Amino acid sequence: MKLSRVITLSLFIAAAAVTSVAGQAKPGCSGACGHLDIPYPFGSREGCYRDENFLISCDTSSAKPIANYSNSNIQVLHVSLDGQLRLSGWVGWDCYVPSARWNFISFKLRRFAISNTKNKFTVIGCDTRAFVYDFWGRRFSTGCTSFCRDVADLVNGSCSGIGCCQTSFPTGNLGYNISIFSYRNHSQVLDFNPCSYAFVVEDGAFNFSSLDLLDLRGKRDFPMIIDWAIWGENCSEAVKNRSSYACMDNSFCVDSQNVRGYLCRCNEGFRGNPYLSGSDGCRDIDACSNSTLNLCSQTCHNLYGTYNCSCLPGYIGNGFKNGTGCLLVDKSNNVPITEVALGVSVFLLVLGIVISSLCWVGRKRRLVNIRRKFFEKNGGLMLQEQLSEQHGYSEMAKLFTEEELKEATDNFHESKILGRGGQGTVYKGILPDKRVVAIKKSRIAEQSQIKDFINEVLVLSQINHRNVVKLLGCCLETEVPLLVYEFVANNTLLHHIDPSTKTSCLPWETRLRIATETAGAISYLHSAASIPIIHRDIKSTNILLDHNYTAKVSDFGASRLVPLDQTEITTLVQGTLGYLDPEYIQTGQLTGKSDVYSFGVVLMELLTGKKVIEMNRPEEDRNLAVHFVSSMKKDRLLEILDSGVLDEKNVGQLKKVAVLASRCIRVSGQDRPTMKEVSIELEGLIAIEKHPWDGKYLNSEETEYLLAPIYGIEGSTSNSTGFESIAPKMESGR
Repeated sequence: MKLSRVITLSLFIAAAAVTSVAGQAKPGCSGACGHLDIPYPFGSREGCYRDENFLISCDTSSAKPIANYSNSNIQVLHVSLDGQLRLSGWVGWDCYVPSARWNFISFKLRRFAISNTKNKFTVIGCDTRAFVYDFWGRRFSTGCTSFCRDVADLVNGSCSGIGCCQTSFPTGNLGYNISIFSYRNHSQVLDFNPCSYAFVVEDGAFNFSSLDLLDLRGKRDFPMIIDWAIWGENCSEAVKNRSSYACMDNSFCVDSQNVRGYLCRCNEGFRGNPYLSGSDGCRDIDACSNSTLNLCSQTCHNLYGTYNCSCLPGYIGNGFKNGTGCLLVDKSNNVPITEVALGVSVFLLVLGIVISSLCWVGRKRRLVNIRRKFFEKNGGLMLQEQLSEQHGYSEMAKLFTEEELKEATDNFHESKILGRGGQGTVYKGILPDKRVVAIKKSRIAEQSQIKDFINEVLVLSQINHRNVVKLLGCCLETEVPLLVYEFVANNTLLHHIDPSTKTSCLPWETRLRIATETAGAISYLHSAASIPIIHRDIKSTNILLDHNYTAKVSDFGASRLVPLDQTEITTLVQGTLGYLDPEYIQTGQLTGKSDVYSFGVVLMELLTGKKVIEMNRPEEDRNLAVHFVSSMKKDRLLEILDSGVLDEKNVGQLKKVAVLASRCIRVSGQDRPTMKEVSIELEGLIAIEKHPWDGKYLNSEETEYLLAPIYGIEGSTSNSTGFESIAPKMESGR
C-alpha cells in the first residue's frame, strides 16, 4: 500500500530568537498559541498576518500551532524574526514484514525554502539506500547508503554509513521527494532491522541509536528548519514602493540568502519587531540599565539609539572601559595620571612608526637586491655593455623596469593575457606614452643560454622589417626575462582560415599577399639580417595580422642565430607537430631549409583551410602535408582546396602555389628551394596577376622541374607520375 503526503507550506523555521518575541504581534491580535509566540508578520487569524503565506492556525482543542494545507497538518515548534521556522517533520519508511508497506514522502512549500545549512537528509537502516530530490525532479538529486550486518557493528551517536548516514542538499529548495530502496529486502537483517527510514531533520537534533532500527514508523517529532522572507523582491527593489515595504521605523533591510525576498532588522541600539511601527516595533534600548551593553567605567548617559559615558569629578578620561577609562587626578603634584599614560602611548606610537619604517626600508633593500641579482643572472650587464658599444642604441632595445611593465599590465592580471604557448605567456600592456604593446613572459631559460639570449635581443631589436613584429626592448629584473613587442591587433592567421573559428573567408588575393609577405620576412631573416636567424617555429599561429591584414612574423622564442661562417647548427629538436622538418627530426641539423619546410605547410593551410593535424581524417591523411601530396599524386588537388578561394579565374595560380608548397616539403633539404627563391616566385605570381601581358607561363621543361621529386619520391621520368594530369590543367589555366 502506498501512502503519500504532500505538505504545502508558507512558513520557515529558524533557531531561537535573540530576544523574546512575546507582545510583538500586530496590535489587537493574539500573540501566542499555547507555548508558541507568534510575532507579526505571522498571525493566527485574518487581519493579523501580512498575507496567507504567514498564516499559523491555532488548534483551540490542543492549543497547538498548526500549518494546514491539502488536509495535512504540521505543527509549528518555533518562530524567529531572524527568518526561520522550526516545524515537526515527517519520517518515510520502507518495510519488509507481513504487513509491509512502502512509504513515499513529499514536502512542498509555496514561497519559503528548506534550509540547506541547518538541515540534514538522514537515512536509517542496515540494507538501505535512499534519495532526496527536489519536488519537480529537475534541480538536484542526492542521497546516501547505509549498511550493517550485526547490531554489534553499530555506534550510537554516529551517522557515518553504518546503520545511519547523513548528507546535505543545495540552496533554494521549495520542496522535496524522498525515495527509499533496499538491496536484499532486509533478508539478512530482518530480525533486528525490518525497515528502512529516511527524513529531513535539523542538524544536531537527531541522535542515532541502535534501537532506531526496530521501528521509527509514525514518528513525526523530528524538527526541520525552514527559511522565510518577505517574498518577491530584494531590498533595492522593495524600498522603491513604500506602501508595500515591510521594514518599519528604526529598521533596515537585508536580502535573504536562501529565499527570493528580504528580511528586516532593528538598527543598532534598538530592539523589537522591525515589521511593526511605533511602540510595537523597534524600540530604544536603555543600555545603561543593561550590564551586558553598558561599557561605561563610571557614569552612563542613555541616548536615543545609543549611550555615552563620563567620569566623576576628580577623574579624567573618556569614561569607556575599552578606552582610557577614568583616571584619578594626582593633586599632590597637579600631574594627572592620564598624562603619564598619554606619554607612554606617544612613546609606543613613535617606536612603532620607527620599527615599521625600518622594516619597510629593509624590504625595499631586499627587493632591490633581488632585482639586481635577477638582472645580472639574466645577462643585464652584458646587454648594457653591448648596447653602449652600438651607435644610437637608445633607439634600438630599451631596458624596461619591472614596475613599468607591472603598471602596463595591471600587475600581469589574467584579463590582460593574449595567449599562452610553449615559449611563455603573452600579455597586453599600455606604456605611459600610450603605446599598446605585447609583453612576453618567457619560460625559465638555462644559464648557459644567456649569451645567446642577449645576442638575440640585440639582433632582433635591430630588425626593422614591416613584416616582422618589432622587438621594442626587455626587462631583466625578474626571475624570467620579459620581452616587449609591438602589439598586432587582428589575431593570428590561423584564426582567419581555421573553419572552426573563422567568421568570414579570406579571399585568395589576400591569402597570396599574406604568404608573399611572410616569405619575404623569413627570407630577410635568413639572408639580409646582420646575423642570419632561423625562426624554427614557422606556423599559422605565429603569423599575426594587423587591421589591414598585413602579415607580421612573431614569436622568436625558439629561434637560433647562425654564425656567418656556418650554414647549419646542431640543436635539440624543437618545433610544432605537423610543421617540423622530417630531416631536422632525423639528424638534429637545423638549417634555413627547416623554415622552408614549415612555410610549405603554411602554404597548404592557406590553400585548403584544413588543420595541420586532423584526427578525424583517415589515418594516412591525418597529416596535412602527407594528405596534400597524396591528393596531388592522385590528381585530386581541386577536391581538397578551400571552396572559399577556388574559382575559374585563379585555378592556374592555385595549382602553381600548390606545386611550390610541395617543393618546400621535400624530404631532402637540398631539394627544397631557399626562402629567397620562394619569395621571388610568390612575388612573380602577384606581378603576373597584376600585369598578365608580362607573364611567361612555364614551358613543359619548367613544369617537369616543378614536379620533380616531392616528399621523398626519387627518379627522373617517374617523378611526375602522380602529377601528369595537373600540367595540362595548368596550361588550361593560362
